Amino acid sequence: MTKRTFVYGAVILLTANFLNRVLGFIYQYLIMTHIGGEAFGLFNMVFPMYMLALVFTTAGIPLAVSKMISEAVSLNNTARAQSIFRTALVFLTSSGAVISLVLFFISPYLAERLFPDPRVLRLFLICTPAIFVVSISSAFRGYFQGMQNMLPTAISQICEQLVRVSVGFMTAYTLLPRGIEWAASGLALGMLAGEIVGSCVIILQYKLQKNKKPSHANESEHPLQTMKELFHLAYPVTIGRLFSTGLSSLDAMLIPQRLQVAGYTAREATTLFGQLGGAAFTLLNFPSVFTFALATSLVPAISEAAARKQMQIVKLRSAQAIRLTIFIGVPSLIILFFFADPFSAFFKSKNTSNVLRLLALGGIFSYLQQTSTGILQGLGKVQLPVLNSIIGAGVRIPILFTLTASPLWGLKGTALAYVCGFFVSSTLNLAAIVRYTGMPVDLREFILQPLIGGIGMMLTFRLLHPFFTFHPLAFFPEIILGTGIYFVILFLNGGINRDDLRRIPWLGKFIPR
Repeated sequence: MTKRTFVYGAVILLTANFLNRVLGFIYQYLIMTHIGGEAFGLFNMVFPMYMLALVFTTAGIPLAVSKMISEAVSLNNTARAQSIFRTALVFLTSSGAVISLVLFFISPYLAERLFPDPRVLRLFLICTPAIFVVSISSAFRGYFQGMQNMLPTAISQICEQLVRVSVGFMTAYTLLPRGIEWAASGLALGMLAGEIVGSCVIILQYKLQKNKKPSHANESEHPLQTMKELFHLAYPVTIGRLFSTGLSSLDAMLIPQRLQVAGYTAREATTLFGQLGGAAFTLLNFPSVFTFALATSLVPAISEAAARKQMQIVKLRSAQAIRLTIFIGVPSLIILFFFADPFSAFFKSKNTSNVLRLLALGGIFSYLQQTSTGILQGLGKVQLPVLNSIIGAGVRIPILFTLTASPLWGLKGTALAYVCGFFVSSTLNLAAIVRYTGMPVDLREFILQPLIGGIGMMLTFRLLHPFFTFHPLAFFPEIILGTGIYFVILFLNGGINRDDLRRIPWLGKFIPR
């Protein structure tokens, strides 16, 4: 197998996720401007419950597959790697089929008892087959990530998003004259179609790769023993994801209800909830395309180094990942804060501009939480991010419950609650990384250098902004200029050097020593 660094894997996923986020950004824009926030609010009520069912189905197995295969390959035990994959595939296929069937038959009961809006039933019925499809594809993605081959996952994600965007928007737009419920069902249908295509693409790539390799009848351990090890690694992740998706489901029910307490009608509350997810969180999560790619590639990369007892490499990779997260996060959040008004207007969600500013103030902790979770999972400390998320939620939920119901706060209270939760969870994760790896906390690299670049970027925006008000979209060139100034300052103050640039695949070979 060709040796791949975690930076290479991260860049592969980064490229794919960037394309997906651009497509997703366009998708959200089309939905908010042509379909409306109410339809997206209905879809967002169902989506967390769908994700909760998916967590029950996959049980954290794909991440465990990635970690175990990475360790087996690092020890040149390819027979064990294949055995792990086959066992996981059988389990995930079976669990996906069972959970999908059960949910399909109990959907009317769930829609009536759990959701504040009964119009979600048709959406829920459309989403249930997707659970079976995703269960199968997750086994293949875990396999390729464990092999540190991120390309098949990247290709399948791009194909999935292309289909989701095209089918989802066209179907929703076509069904909109029948009513909001039908339009929201079109969004769910697009998600199902995308998952089917993405699954077919990654299975095809596995078949093509397997046909290129000679088969060997090697010994492998018993499937029951493999499942025991998989569950041992997966159960903390499962608990954490159950908790996380359970909270998302709670938010989907709680936020509209508390907004009604604040004085909004049921339809206004559903629309505001749709704007929160469709505009504010879409914009906040756009830069996490980088941290998601980084976190995904960190798990097998750090697992491999830890299995070989190469703790110096673990420290280096951990510090490098956190530094890169901060360097990307700081300019992203400055852009969101400074241009909150035009971004919100762009999504026809003017009510969310102050919400977006509040989220931007604490958004760096959201990105750090994602990266630090990947590091801890790679170290095998999968229970720690779970515990830290629970503590963060213990801070977030009471604030959300109280402030969202206040007429003075509303969605701003929801945003402040999320920021507090991000801060607590990410801080605890980073403290755990320092404790278990001995990673040095370089305040100059982590804080001072990006802060200086951010100040220069903000001053650039202040100086240029009066000259870029001639057109509603003129702020895009302004963003490009400000971002360029930020990275020039980082290069000048040593935050980014030539060694960093040379580590970038494809681009690095053109950087002189």
